[in-house]
Amino acid sequence: MTVHDFSTEKSILNQFVLEMRDVSIQKDSMRFRKNIERVGEILSFEMSKTFNYKVEEVITPLGKKTVQVPEDKIVVCSILRAALPLHNGVINLFDKAENAYISAYRHHPDGGDDFEVIVNYLASPSIEGKILVLTDPMLATGRTLENVLKAFKSHGTPKQIHILSVIGAKPGIDYIKPIFPENTHLWIAAVDDELNSRGYIVPGLGDAGDLCFGEKL
Repeated sequence: MTVHDFSTEKSILNQFVLEMRDVSIQKDSMRFRKNIERVGEILSFEMSKTFNYKVEEVITPLGKKTVQVPEDKIVVCSILRAALPLHNGVINLFDKAENAYISAYRHHPDGGDDFEVIVNYLASPSIEGKILVLTDPMLATGRTLENVLKAFKSHGTPKQIHILSVIGAKPGIDYIKPIFPENTHLWIAAVDDELNSRGYIVPGLGDAGDLCFGEKL
């Protein structure tokens, strides 16, 4: 897996991540969602540089011009519910992409720190020979992505997998590296060092789904 960590670079991306982390700014859920969407757009632009391109001719009012455009078929999958704004950022750029949605959540059987990730819904076209883009804003333990990958087994073998995240934890990134195919790419805005006892990223930013859409039962 190739990890593209943009927190090591100087760009406007860092401003959006700062605002999402800030306990006062993140209370504005509309701004929080918009910042995730912006991150999705920036990471998508960087990701687009790795795709295959073909030459097409366009007719303008004054003549003709050849342009290089992407030729890969893309399926963008949102891991519900927190990934919806990130997903929107991706399809703002890749508006011809097909879309998939999967539900994955943590279940704490005894109310303690231990949990299992349950996947109980997947709506997706075939991913056979296509580029699969997985959007998951918080890459914590990596177990959600592991289960999502298993769920896609019945939908074909993708040509390549790209994961887009806002913030990840080093332990989670290390966990998924041997699980995903070698030619997988992770595009991430920031990487933190730790997970707490409940598997949340520290310092992270809190629960992205709740900050986007409100607290859940």
